[in-house]
Amino acid sequence: MACILPIGSLHNIVESRGDSDLCNLWSEDKKCIVCLNKSPIRSIIYVAFDLSNKSINCTHPLGFKERVVSRGKIVDWSHQHKVLKHPAIICFISHCGFTCSSIATMSSTHALILPYPAQGHVIPLMELSYCLIERGFHITFINTEFNHERIFAGSKLDQAKFIDGIHFVTIPDGLELEEDRHNFGRMTASLTKVMPSFLEELMRNNVVKFTCFIADMNMAWALSIAKNVGLRTAVVWPAAAGALVTILSIPKLIQDEVIDENGTPMKKEVIQLNPGMTPMDTSNLPWCCLRDEYTQKIMFNYMIANNQATSNAEMIICNSFEMLEKPVFKEMPYILPVGPLHNSFESIRDPNLCHFWSEDKQCIDWLNKHPANSVIYVAFGSITIFNNKQFQELALGLELIGRPFLWVVRPDMTNKSINCTYPSGFEERVVDRGRIVGWSPQQKVLKHPAIACFISHCGWNSTIEGVRNGVPFLCWPYFVDQLFNQSYITKVWKIGLSLVPDENGLISKEEVGSKVEELLKDRDILERSQALKNFSDISVMEGGSSFKNLNKFVDFISEI
Repeated sequence: MACILPIGSLHNIVESRGDSDLCNLWSEDKKCIVCLNKSPIRSIIYVAFDLSNKSINCTHPLGFKERVVSRGKIVDWSHQHKVLKHPAIICFISHCGFTCSSIATMSSTHALILPYPAQGHVIPLMELSYCLIERGFHITFINTEFNHERIFAGSKLDQAKFIDGIHFVTIPDGLELEEDRHNFGRMTASLTKVMPSFLEELMRNNVVKFTCFIADMNMAWALSIAKNVGLRTAVVWPAAAGALVTILSIPKLIQDEVIDENGTPMKKEVIQLNPGMTPMDTSNLPWCCLRDEYTQKIMFNYMIANNQATSNAEMIICNSFEMLEKPVFKEMPYILPVGPLHNSFESIRDPNLCHFWSEDKQCIDWLNKHPANSVIYVAFGSITIFNNKQFQELALGLELIGRPFLWVVRPDMTNKSINCTYPSGFEERVVDRGRIVGWSPQQKVLKHPAIACFISHCGWNSTIEGVRNGVPFLCWPYFVDQLFNQSYITKVWKIGLSLVPDENGLISKEEVGSKVEELLKDRDILERSQALKNFSDISVMEGGSSFKNLNKFVDFISEI
């Protein structure tokens, strides 16, 4: 007798890649998911039957629809896979067909996700959340109260608690409303004091129990709380694996007297921590680039504490991919690269849900009017600050280039103690070829064919987004790991050039102009950028290294 091999539940885990209407006899009402998104977690009763007997004329009771209009939605046919895995569903009144029963009993892993409360950390953990939703997870995402207000103000959405399959909860960061969240020393000291009790309360008393806890590695202190509650645990390193190697090497650097116990280099020297990493000047160690000694001391000790706390994580995943940092992953196989983190149903969700400023979407229409490889994109992330002289010099450099440019100038990009302005007449002179916006939809911008190169601060999100789209870089790092990322871009991958300050620390307009021309004429850099893009594409395709690693992570963290 032939053996019976169980292979169910049969369901495409990358649901968005298939057209579910191809196997349905009725057209699905996709708006019902929008209604579910507006409902609290575990609040909706789902009712569906196989009403195949058409000889009976069924009608609703008189006045029924009017009486339930504010709390009931009636549809002819639903996308049942999506409905049943939606966290708003509390139970299923069903005819108990086997397909319905199978779908209803599929895994409903509920992950609680905690980012470090900064823009560059919220983005990759939101991307991870969407990737997990694609694989059947329920997600509860923690923001600080301050950041939650900013995100919803930026997205122009009502402050809903449930959007796009993600349940949002908030925890205070302990700072006053007017305090500077870019003061990372003050922020870190406050959140480690205030957050733990709120976090434990959430883990223990949430209406729907969590099955796992996924934390930004910069919040690894929270793992012990999750472990005590009995949750599976994992950490996400949202930056380059090579930068993580640097931080994990702190004990050895102290032992070898490269740095002292406060993280300050004992002497100026060049070190190499891994055969696949470029040699590094000790003055460029991430904690040495925080711009003041007070912040350096607090953040250095915080890094050490998080290194130790990471022992409570059952798995470490990283927003990188194997071919990007192959020697590092070979030396540290316990770090699982799952990047570039980018979900495959981007058009379904609101990308503003992880941004602190409102995106200028009209800049895409502006790009559509320009030829391929013609526009210089200029953006410095969420934290970089310019003084007035450097700000004006950059503006004059963009004017000097004579090419179209898209420049992102955040409302808080210039030093608050100085009134930074554009050079006299600048905006009028460049009006026909330059566009200045407060914030851009960067992923869409970087994949636009009009973009020729990226003048960047080299934050890891910007770096991997540029790599993913084959865009060459002009590097202008500001602090922390950005100098490390610059070395990857210019010395290891060789897909960009560095902008070099003069003897007064100023990057001149002539430097900007000449480096743009040099970059765009370098065919080798352009070819290497495209080759790295191809490796990135392959890694996230079905069967690619990051695709398989993400599924491995999902299987592991879903185990109970």
